[in-house]
Amino acid sequence: MNTQISQDQINLWKSKYKDIFKITVEDKVAYLKKPDRKILAAATAASTNNPMKFNEVILLNCWLGGDEEIKTEDSYFLGVSAKINELIEVKQAELEKL
Repeated sequence: MNTQISQDQINLWKSKYKDIFKITVEDKVAYLKKPDRKILAAATAASTNNPMKFNEVILLNCWLGGDEEIKTEDSYFLGVSAKINELIEVKQAELEKL
């Protein structure tokens, strides 16, 4: 079942969360927001004993809509997991000794 999300819904999400991402795995689609510090902290803490938990926590907490099979079926989840790190934007910093 491919869940159709309207452009109006996407625009609403963009106004609320700014950056919205669409990940496609074969015929399944997930719409996600960018994770914030709280979500990243929870994902990092959850992954100490199980590295796969990082992706699961990010997916569940950033999920806006899409095909539920992505969250429940391993093959789709693993496909999305390969893209999860791309949701995390890190700006370059410079350190200067004075």
